[in-house]
Amino acid sequence: MKLKSTEKLENGKVCLEIQVEKPEFDEAMQKAYLKNKSKITVPGFRKGKAPRAMIERMYGKGVFTEDAINIAYPDAFEAAVKESGIEPVDYPEVELVDINEDGFTVKATVTVKPEVKLGKYKGIEAAKPSVSVTKKDIEAELNVMLERNARLITVEREAKNGDTVVIDFEGFVDGVAFEGGKSENHSLKLGSNQFIPGFEDQLVGKKANDECDVNVTFPKEYHADELAGKEAVFKVKVHEVKETELPVADDEFAKDVSEFETLDELKKSIEKKLRESREKMANDAFDEVLLKEVVKGMKVELPEVMVEAQLDQIANDFAQRLQMQGITLEQYLEMIQSNMDDFRKNFRDQAQEQVKSRLALEAVSKAEGLEPTDEDVEAEYKKLSEQYGMEIDRIRGFLPADAMKSDLYSIKALAFIRENAVAKAPAKKTATKKTAEKADASEEKKPAAKKTTKKADGETKVAKTTKSATAKKPAAKKTTAKKTEDKE
Repeated sequence: MKLKSTEKLENGKVCLEIQVEKPEFDEAMQKAYLKNKSKITVPGFRKGKAPRAMIERMYGKGVFTEDAINIAYPDAFEAAVKESGIEPVDYPEVELVDINEDGFTVKATVTVKPEVKLGKYKGIEAAKPSVSVTKKDIEAELNVMLERNARLITVEREAKNGDTVVIDFEGFVDGVAFEGGKSENHSLKLGSNQFIPGFEDQLVGKKANDECDVNVTFPKEYHADELAGKEAVFKVKVHEVKETELPVADDEFAKDVSEFETLDELKKSIEKKLRESREKMANDAFDEVLLKEVVKGMKVELPEVMVEAQLDQIANDFAQRLQMQGITLEQYLEMIQSNMDDFRKNFRDQAQEQVKSRLALEAVSKAEGLEPTDEDVEAEYKKLSEQYGMEIDRIRGFLPADAMKSDLYSIKALAFIRENAVAKAPAKKTATKKTAEKADASEEKKPAAKKTTKKADGETKVAKTTKSATAKKPAAKKTTAKKTEDKE
């Protein structure tokens, strides 16, 4: 292969003039003959046994030329790219310039990765959130573990908020039972807001074997049009009242739910995990601000093909997340009355920022010589293996070494920017006298609906207005009485 010329064109394109010389061309012609000989019939020879010279004499010397070009060109283009030092970001447009017995010449025009002129990327000043873990945080996390391991105990008393009642119910509108409004032995936690507003409150104070009428009004935005805004009566029978019994937070509990022998060790582990999680969140937030500053200060002309490729990636990722929920991207777009053109338009700015960020990190890597080593690649494979509980060879199948190295360039560059940045404490928000007066005035003007109202069990709760929502239709005869969830 001979690279005859490299010409820079407009719009981030480069034209390579590549000559495939006689030795490579002859080798490609022989491969083309071996590939096609079994398909060619020559009188006097069994199919697939005719010599190349005989086939060329009968069908012409150019019989294998097209296949030979297709065989020789990819390796020639790859070698020319390496020699020229360009980084293609798209498939080339190929033009055959000349061909003869001694070889052929092509022009390959391809979009290349743009030149990036970095601005400031060392010594960037940015606010970094402070990280702390209090005893209250640890206790809150421990309480979650206690609740997760709680059990329900049947009690002989009136139900109160937080209890679980086992009930039969049947709903009626204008004295007529409606479809999906009946269930038996249904467990309902009072105060969980699973059912429509007002339903659970009316069961507070009831005990086993009580029967009562629960009067409610379905929300105007209820998913079943025939029930929306209607008044209904539910005939309810209470079978059991159960209270939640939390386990005792002691050494025995720690042994049951963890690998630790004492509660103190468990608490230290909780503190460590909370701190690590919060430090990661703080670092991620810090990194995001730093990267935005680097991108803001750099100069680059983005090739359209790179933005379009990133939009393809965004659409594919979005489609995969939707697939986990059992719907396709096309179905989703139909549901929101949109189309793929609008989808791509909405994500265009995000795609541009993602491409710029990647180019910025690659430029920093090159500027600082942050070349990932084989040891770095292996360490990252090991880290991912431990993180996802998968064998390293399986991860290699998903993420080849070249792709891993590309990711490591970005990781190393971001780490370099962070290590050379100046972290400042976040600015403290101080309320001015005017702001405080404004807040006091708004407190006085709060609507009556937000005053606290007394509950049946003596607790207080802020009265709520039902939110507009659309929810999936619940399973028949189980959840008609349930409150609609807010649309995400």
